[in-house]
Amino acid sequence: MSYEEIFGYGWSLNFLMFILNVYIGIKSMNRKTKEQLLYENKILSRLKNEFDKYYPYRKYETIISYLIPFTAFFRVSFRLLEMTMFFNKNRSAKLFDYMIFKYQSDIKLARNRIK
Repeated sequence: MSYEEIFGYGWSLNFLMFILNVYIGIKSMNRKTKEQLLYENKILSRLKNEFDKYYPYRKYETIISYLIPFTAFFRVSFRLLEMTMFFNKNRSAKLFDYMIFKYQSDIKLARNRIK
């Protein structure tokens, strides 16, 4: 197997994970009303602003992970596993609940590192 094939497979898997992320996001948004989406956006915007204080370069890190072969695949696979475990533990939870949990846990982790 040549390096070009390995890179091709890696980028293909990254692209697959990108499409899977978009699909999950669109699927969860289609199930909600406009009012619900606005309410959730308001809450998540506040959390994201606080998150961005502690992780200002996270957006660039994500973009770079999709450009490096296999990186986004493993990163998103881990996140999907984490989501599955969260939903198994919290049966009535939605994607919104997971996003709040994840933002809050990452913010808490950053605060503890600073102290």
